[in-house]
Amino acid sequence: MWPFSSSSWTASATATTATLGFTLVSCVLSSPVEIRAAGPWLALDTDFPDPGFVQADDGSWYAFGTNGNNKTIQVAHSPDFRSWTLLDKEVLPTLAGWETSIDHWAPDVIRRPDGHYTLYYSGEAQSDLRHHCVGTAVSSTTDPSGPYIPNPTPLSCRLPSGGSIDPSGFLDRDGSRYVVFKVDGNSIGHGGDCNNGIAPLQPTPIMLQKVSSDDGFTPLGDAIQILDRDDSDGPLVEAPNLILVGDTYYLFYSTHCYTDAGYDVRWATSQSVTGPFVKGDGTGRQLVKSGDWGLTSPGGGTVCGCGDKMLFHAFCRDGVRCTYAADLRIQGGMVEFV
Repeated sequence: MWPFSSSSWTASATATTATLGFTLVSCVLSSPVEIRAAGPWLALDTDFPDPGFVQADDGSWYAFGTNGNNKTIQVAHSPDFRSWTLLDKEVLPTLAGWETSIDHWAPDVIRRPDGHYTLYYSGEAQSDLRHHCVGTAVSSTTDPSGPYIPNPTPLSCRLPSGGSIDPSGFLDRDGSRYVVFKVDGNSIGHGGDCNNGIAPLQPTPIMLQKVSSDDGFTPLGDAIQILDRDDSDGPLVEAPNLILVGDTYYLFYSTHCYTDAGYDVRWATSQSVTGPFVKGDGTGRQLVKSGDWGLTSPGGGTVCGCGDKMLFHAFCRDGVRCTYAADLRIQGGMVEFV
């Protein structure tokens, strides 16, 4: 996430041919055989930050990560959500005219009614370098791993406010579709912690944009704010992810700077998709933080719409954010790993 590019943190890998029809990165980048009995486990032992994921028609899973391993957007596959393999495939081989070739962050993918998939991602704006827009792209086939063809117009930019990043799709019970994203206010901050530690601090609101249920990217009306940072969050809130369990909407998000030990995953709840979202005791309930299960700076989490599976990243080595998987239990407004 801003202001650093994980493209400088790429890891090399040896490729080997597999029956999936494309080349897979060697098993050193797959999850280890030993899986922890409880709590999160290492899913991808390579730089794969900000993972989003989707389930395919055959029941298997595809995860998508921020640029790394010499890919603009990365993709991994799992038959069972337990063991994961990084695919040697470029998800977004061509770019739209509005974006540069660097800093493609925090992708997420949804399945459309027509069987194709829509990809959301953050891309650097050519018109305002170091600031980003939320781009969208559509799979050329019904293969979730792509390739994806970008749409010519971004979904959101808000460049005067710092840009738009960290998109995540959400399908409501009534069939309405939304995208949540962060306004990257800390990118125009006054320095200090994540460039937003010196007063006056910039807002970093989480926005909710309704989109077409058919294509997943045509905006319907204006985006509305559903959350923002407070003093307990440090310089920012980011990495939003929205799900519905029972009659309660759960908004997952990260706080503090992703390079800091304070980076974490929290959640807020609401009885309406448009909010207000309540941060538990007023400071947000933490799902996972540094020190839990030996993790360092866990964040960038995505929770399955089914409510029982999660991927997130944490530092596993200097400058490397590996992806971790976890099973969840959500009940009565509370969330915990199982």
